[in-house]
Amino acid sequence: MKPVHILMVIAVQILWGFGFAMSKVGLGPFPPLFLMGMRYGLAALVLVWFVRPPSGMMWKVFAAAVVSGTITYGLVYSGLRDLYASTATLLTQLQVPFLALLGVVLLKEKLSLRGMLGMAFAFGGVVLITGEPRIQGNLGPVFVVVAGSLFWALGQIMIRRLGGGIGGMRLLAWIATFASPQLLVGSFILEEGQFVALAEAGWKDWGVILYLGLAMTALAYSMWYHVLGRCEVNRVAPFLLLNPLAAIVSSVVFLGEDLTLMITVGGVIIILGIGIMTISPAVWRHRWTTPAA
Repeated sequence: MKPVHILMVIAVQILWGFGFAMSKVGLGPFPPLFLMGMRYGLAALVLVWFVRPPSGMMWKVFAAAVVSGTITYGLVYSGLRDLYASTATLLTQLQVPFLALLGVVLLKEKLSLRGMLGMAFAFGGVVLITGEPRIQGNLGPVFVVVAGSLFWALGQIMIRRLGGGIGGMRLLAWIATFASPQLLVGSFILEEGQFVALAEAGWKDWGVILYLGLAMTALAYSMWYHVLGRCEVNRVAPFLLLNPLAAIVSSVVFLGEDLTLMITVGGVIIILGIGIMTISPAVWRHRWTTPAA
């Protein structure tokens, strides 16, 4: 990866992490599908005028939008509504082992013994989190978020197969254009209270929508798709470890959430497993044995 790609991926994780915690604020007045429909709609309105349609690949982009946009965020944010943001963000880290597993199945990538060990740690951490007393009576949202993480990973594989020819901003603009009406239609079928929420929304609620649409989606995903189309999945995946850190810090500082011992230990095990999977020991040996310039 080039230095510019590394900087872009780090910035994406910070934008995503902070935005995930802020989404919890937005889920106060707005139903989940409606909130996500507005998020993608705003991103589409900003971006679609500056990019050409992906000629010859429209159906593939549409399919990627259904999976990586509509289904993924419909599930993840429906689960987030009934969970602490800090807990939900730890559960979404299963996207990394899911991504590696689907890379083996769909992209014919190899999964080493170290990768399998890390995967076992990650899933073990989730099992520990589900044993937390405050989660025990509320397992439905946990499984919804986990399912969303699986669809996220599948969506990234589909995007990876598109290659880098479309371009990050162009791809994001059309994914948002396709996903927004799907989410809004789904909202009016499955949810209620949308117009009341719009009428009663305060400046903080509109600020959340602007952040989700412009910073977390338009900016962050344009950079993410740009890098994903040019770098191997296994090289990009380790930087996802920064995502839960940013989200948890934001949840504790801005939302006043507390982390119980069991959830903290489970989260550490999940992140440890992801680290085992995605960070090669050779990288660390090189880092510590190379003389400083």
